[in-house]
Amino acid sequence: MKRFLLLILWMPLFVSAQEDLLTEIDTDSITYSGATAVFKGLKIVNFESTKLVAKKELNLVISHRFGSVENGFDSFFGLDDAVTRINFIYGISSGWNIGISRSSYQKIYEGSLKYRLIRQEKNKFPFNIVGYNTVMINTGLDKNNLAKLKFNHRLSYTTQILISRKINSSLSLEIIPTYFHDNYVMIKEQSNSQFAVGIGGRYKLGKRWSLNMDYGIHLNRTSTSSFKNPLSVGIDLETGGHVFQMHFTNAQSMNTNGFLGQATGNWTDGDIYFGFNLSRNF
Repeated sequence: MKRFLLLILWMPLFVSAQEDLLTEIDTDSITYSGATAVFKGLKIVNFESTKLVAKKELNLVISHRFGSVENGFDSFFGLDDAVTRINFIYGISSGWNIGISRSSYQKIYEGSLKYRLIRQEKNKFPFNIVGYNTVMINTGLDKNNLAKLKFNHRLSYTTQILISRKINSSLSLEIIPTYFHDNYVMIKEQSNSQFAVGIGGRYKLGKRWSLNMDYGIHLNRTSTSSFKNPLSVGIDLETGGHVFQMHFTNAQSMNTNGFLGQATGNWTDGDIYFGFNLSRNF
């Protein structure tokens, strides 16, 4: 029954058109045909934005997250403890993206599906709505430490609805209701099925610069957990076919289940991670 429900959650309601990537990079107005350049990057910081890769285009995202800056020179402000994620996203049709990635954090492989449900249009519909689903395989789990470990325990799933609105030429906001499921959880009191709400936004600082921020609110975290809600702040820089994102966050994991369920840093203690996302379109 659980598998059937997951399959249902993977099916979108309907799909609308996707504009060309370079058009979105160079356009910033809300037109009669729809809001463009709501977000310049495929991610706000940690959370997915409502932006999609255009049809028949390939996007490579290289993400790097250093260790905590709290340890100072002992870890060279986190450079000694860096993790990397490489993600390929392809536009299989207008409004449909598929992706595959590998992260050195817990050696996670991930497959993703992102699809447009509806677009913000002036005097018609006030929001962009995009669906996002992932399946993850945690190959870092060690059978020597987990005697009863089976392949099924390595699997995790995510279902998100991304709802954004371009308020004006400078400000875009997004809310992200999220369901995620880990077949294996580190804390036995923690439910395998977890719920969260993400909020995020982008504020344009100049022609090619913007300030981005997102925050995740975990709704059923067990009281025995020491994990934190993820808070991330960053700067986006667009240069033609590139989008370069620099940010600080209290979560080192770059996969949704990881940064929502296993963020360990604390902003008030300076226990935060510097990182970047570099996106290149082909």
